[in-house]
Amino acid sequence: MRYQSIVAALAYSATFARADVADDAKEAVSEAASSVSSAAEEATASSPIERPTFTPASLKAPFLEQFTDDWNSRWQASHAKKANTDEDWAYVGTWEVEEPTVFKGIEGDKGLVLKDKAAHHAISAKFPKAVDNKKKTLVVQYEVKLQDSLECGGAYMKLLQNNKALQSDEFSNASPYIIMFGPDKCGSTNKVHFIFRHKNPKTGEYEEKHLKNTPMARITKTTSLYTLIVTPDQQYEIKVDGESLRNGSLFEDFTPSVNPEKEIDDPKDEKPSDWVEEAKIPDPEATKPEDWDEDAPFQVVDEEATKPDDWLDDEPLMIPDPEAEKPEDWDDEEDGDWVPPQVHNPKCAEVSGCGEWERPTKMNPDYKGKWTAPLIDNPAYKGIWSPRKIANPDYFEDKTPANFEPMGAIGFELWTMQNNILFDNIYIGHSVEDAEKLKAETFDVKLPVEKAEEEASKPKEPETPKSPLDLKFTDDPVKYIKEKFDLFVTIAKRDPVEAIKFVPEIAGGLGVLAVTVLALLVGVVGAGSSAAPSKGQVKDAAQKAKDSAVDAKDKVAEGVSTGAEKVQSEVNKRTTRSQDKSP
Repeated sequence: MRYQSIVAALAYSATFARADVADDAKEAVSEAASSVSSAAEEATASSPIERPTFTPASLKAPFLEQFTDDWNSRWQASHAKKANTDEDWAYVGTWEVEEPTVFKGIEGDKGLVLKDKAAHHAISAKFPKAVDNKKKTLVVQYEVKLQDSLECGGAYMKLLQNNKALQSDEFSNASPYIIMFGPDKCGSTNKVHFIFRHKNPKTGEYEEKHLKNTPMARITKTTSLYTLIVTPDQQYEIKVDGESLRNGSLFEDFTPSVNPEKEIDDPKDEKPSDWVEEAKIPDPEATKPEDWDEDAPFQVVDEEATKPDDWLDDEPLMIPDPEAEKPEDWDDEEDGDWVPPQVHNPKCAEVSGCGEWERPTKMNPDYKGKWTAPLIDNPAYKGIWSPRKIANPDYFEDKTPANFEPMGAIGFELWTMQNNILFDNIYIGHSVEDAEKLKAETFDVKLPVEKAEEEASKPKEPETPKSPLDLKFTDDPVKYIKEKFDLFVTIAKRDPVEAIKFVPEIAGGLGVLAVTVLALLVGVVGAGSSAAPSKGQVKDAAQKAKDSAVDAKDKVAEGVSTGAEKVQSEVNKRTTRSQDKSP
């Protein structure tokens, strides 16, 4: 490195009296400077962020799934065929429970992973007891990790209707559900679904109610957390990563509306034959002005136009292609006389035009077009007709649509072009506080680790060269040390005192190493001494310089590792917080 050679050169010039002594001095200084430059690199490489270890949550809920080793006693992959389709589709997609392969946040933390591209997947798990949220808050929360991103596919869940026909090995798109919730993306469509099936109390038929203004899904390879809260006052809230993105009323924000209109148009009512809906009519008393010429043309010849000076009258617009050749297999008797194809005359492209010149046309200032009478208000106008209203025979009023029907299972029934979609930490229950506690123990712990790994995996952008005076230690410790030390030595060659003043941080810290090395060596040589120092004296001085380098190296390593320790400390705090909350 450049500053190593400069320091070595200074030491060499100080001990020129004996070549063998100078060689030892150069080696000592070079090793000392090398120790400093490698300190930051070693400290950075030896300070990885440690992942916390997975610990199952202790809270209780109607359904809580963290995909521990006994997961397959609860979940059943479907072997049914997709219903209500023209083609014979089967759920052939496979599922595995495994740790993330992209940006793992917690050691030993496994999730349910959709494994196959462009395949239909279906899997479900029955609840120990049907979830009934009548007069209760309903909380649905789960993690989604799009390890291979998501271009076209779904990652939503379904809460299935509790009934006797609920067979997990036959779960399909035809299985009746109560709530569908979660992300879905394909092309420009990107939304978080919230759909609930509502039963008409008069007819007994079910109708899907879709949230009109859906939030966007977060398409990222780090874990995302989706939360749905429905309260007994008929309100809902959707959170993504703990951030509230939508909230409102079940009555107002869904289509079709939960409750139908009280009145409807009378299907038997008909518009009277003499009903006038035209608000304006031509004025019957208006007459065409005498000077109105309907026959005047839209355009006329511009009599003021003159032929351009460079116009080529005798040059044709098209000429035979001079580069065309008669095909070898052309038979004049059978094919007729061969005529080369026509091409644009290149001479015409260089001037205003070719051929016979004609005056151009222009807009006719006298043109008025066909005359029509102006419009006036229609005295017979009655307005836009609409049928009379009658009472809606199918009207009902459900004042508590949040009282969903009992739900007996959870299912993922998906088709996607991307695989390795991971689901984890599923909470179905009635406590917002418990869902928040689970979030604090899992999502809040893993996300900062995942983001740190994501940031570390990004390719570094080419840096714009900076002046050594503009560098910051926290931005790049290794570069900071190299550049500052280089600047210090460069100035010190001319004036050591000025170097200390101009780069005080080096003079006060890392510069001590350089000064120590030079001072020890110069001290051995002795200013103005006629006798050259012995080889043993120089070796002793070199050893002291090395010791100083080790001390400086330790200080540099301590400074570089501070940033990594802060991040690890934050992870430890979150982990400790989660453990403290556990009973």
